[in-house]
Amino acid sequence: MSILRFLGKRLVFSIFVLFGLSLLIFTISRVLPGDPVRLALGSRAPQWAVNNMREQMHLNDPLYAQYYYWISGAVHGDLGQSLVTRRPVIQDIKEFLPATLELAIFAGVIMATFGILLGAISGRYLNTWVDNSVRIFSYVGVVTPSFIFAILFLLLFGYVLNWFPSTGRLSTGMARPPFITGMITVDALLSGNLAAFGNALWHMTLPAISLALGGMAQEARITRSTISDNLRKDYIASARGFGVPERMITLKYLLKPSLIPTISILGLDFASLLANAFLVELIFNWPGFSRYGINAMLNKDLNAVSAVVMVLGVVFIVVNIMVDLLVAWLDPRIRLGAERGK
Repeated sequence: MSILRFLGKRLVFSIFVLFGLSLLIFTISRVLPGDPVRLALGSRAPQWAVNNMREQMHLNDPLYAQYYYWISGAVHGDLGQSLVTRRPVIQDIKEFLPATLELAIFAGVIMATFGILLGAISGRYLNTWVDNSVRIFSYVGVVTPSFIFAILFLLLFGYVLNWFPSTGRLSTGMARPPFITGMITVDALLSGNLAAFGNALWHMTLPAISLALGGMAQEARITRSTISDNLRKDYIASARGFGVPERMITLKYLLKPSLIPTISILGLDFASLLANAFLVELIFNWPGFSRYGINAMLNKDLNAVSAVVMVLGVVFIVVNIMVDLLVAWLDPRIRLGAERGK
């Protein structure tokens, strides 16, 4: 029951957070200088066409009335029409979000797996050449932006060595699997098309690694730090005194509590991948949601900008709730605290 109460509280708080976020982004997008309709129609468009579109978008109404029209439509699944693509924004989201979500999930798996593994190895072999090598990698990964890795990988592995494709989600001539989720790898598996699955995974490797390296270095540093701290704890010394094998101490008693800070940061890093992927998507010509959001901001596409920010807000909220549940499972003290608070 404590978990259900926890989820209920978080969902209620999330509604208020999303409401505040919608007010903030709606107001900012409307008060910024520039006429979005004129930008969309061009400088040669007649004034009557500009006036008609402004009337259709309720831009001549007071700000509170504009917000009412927008939020009432959003509640019913109508996020308005994009000024750039001239399509419903919800249709654009269905097309572009799965591509970035697929890329972020693959990058997140790489980030979590190798970040925790490198941090655990570094913490296990403190102050050795292994530890020093991982620390150097972590420093380089943290200070280097993802697009630098993307450019280097594209030039080296895409053009010089020609090991991986340089652009797109599928090779030319490869039939795309039927649209089910929008994520090509998932759709290919669901439809039994292993050739398309392998090809999509091949195309996703370079951009996913480029996105993952910064977070991977961060998780490795945090895991290494927490493991080195926990190695000095009394319960580790006690386990060694009772003759518990070193391998069991590391896997059962040391790694689990050491993962709590790592998981917390990992959730934020994963959610940030969706927002920070636009340069990597641009370099690899990846038709994703982040690239769509940046184009919307540059063209002051009001409905698209508001929708992109709201979707990212929902992603951050969902990831934070999942992280809280996972941390509660890793740390019994949090579960006991929730039960006492009933």
